[in-house]
Amino acid sequence: MKLFEYRGKELFEKHDISVPKGKLVKNEKDFSGLNFPFILKAQVPIGGRGKAGGIKSVENLKDAKEKFSQIMGMNIRGCTVRKVLAEEKIDIEKELYLSITLDRSKRMPLIMISGEGGMDIESVPDEKIFKEWVNPLIGIQPFNIRSVVSKLKLEKEEEKGVAKVISKIYKLFREYDCELVEINPLIISKDGEVMALDSKVNINDDALYRHPDIEPELVELTPLEKDAKNKGIAFIQLDGNIGVIANGAGLTMATLDALTHFKGDGGVFLDLGGTDDPEKVKQAFELMKKAKPKVIFLNLFGGITKCDTVAKGVKAVITKEGIDCPVITRIKGCNEDIAKDILKDAGLITAATLQDAAQKSCELARGA
Repeated sequence: MKLFEYRGKELFEKHDISVPKGKLVKNEKDFSGLNFPFILKAQVPIGGRGKAGGIKSVENLKDAKEKFSQIMGMNIRGCTVRKVLAEEKIDIEKELYLSITLDRSKRMPLIMISGEGGMDIESVPDEKIFKEWVNPLIGIQPFNIRSVVSKLKLEKEEEKGVAKVISKIYKLFREYDCELVEINPLIISKDGEVMALDSKVNINDDALYRHPDIEPELVELTPLEKDAKNKGIAFIQLDGNIGVIANGAGLTMATLDALTHFKGDGGVFLDLGGTDDPEKVKQAFELMKKAKPKVIFLNLFGGITKCDTVAKGVKAVITKEGIDCPVITRIKGCNEDIAKDILKDAGLITAATLQDAAQKSCELARGA
């Protein structure tokens, strides 16, 4: 479960991590007690709020009322803003990125930290991201923290402050069965205080029963997600510009990983499951078209599913309605040769391997 920013910060405060003073505002009367200037922040469970106009600085009461009315109720990539966080404006000296996540390949918690805070971590060069894995059997140790903090070239007191935050968010990560705890940016203020300006906390759904203090967040589905749910199709909208259609959760996640490897951004992803019903495939492709990705990547493994019947459904949509973006296909399994002929006849690009298809999709998405 993804917590809204304000709820993540409540957990930060519980673990003695400094956050800006603030409160939720539901109407203009709630501005009483707040000192200007302050920041208004839309509370939605997705990124990209700033670019969408969901974060605004206000200087006085008139300014606050105008910008609050602009944010409340706005649509940010399919999510309607129902809550707004107002918090004090902080004078920033330095911005850092800090997170702890689960590295499933090593089965260990992974600390990531960078001096390039305040921007998407995907945009930060690898050499500027410092990583440290923590042995879960012994927990976080001082050497784990020193290993990453020493590379940031901070002042001695700043290092101490950042080290304390790392120790505290690791404790939060373990206590609340988190899949991710991220602070971006973690700032050092002009006064030298280390503070979390944002929060992203994802808790394992299967562990929520152990945390009665965490109430499930009522998150609205986007219009396309609602449409897909009504059709019985697994469909999720993410931040990227490459639409992924695959069959099976494992293959879908592997496809997204391959796109990330080639510096691509998986956007909408749609899981066909085990269906090879041409009508269901047709509905899935129509949903993907409505999401308007720059590229569609169809990755199909035909075990129980017959590749040629899926290909017929794809061709039916394209023949009838056309397609306004490139479609890369990678087909393996039952009747794959027949499927490839059908897709080629429909004018789609076919690739032999997952790596080739992912690389081509990323290149086209970047306009290469």
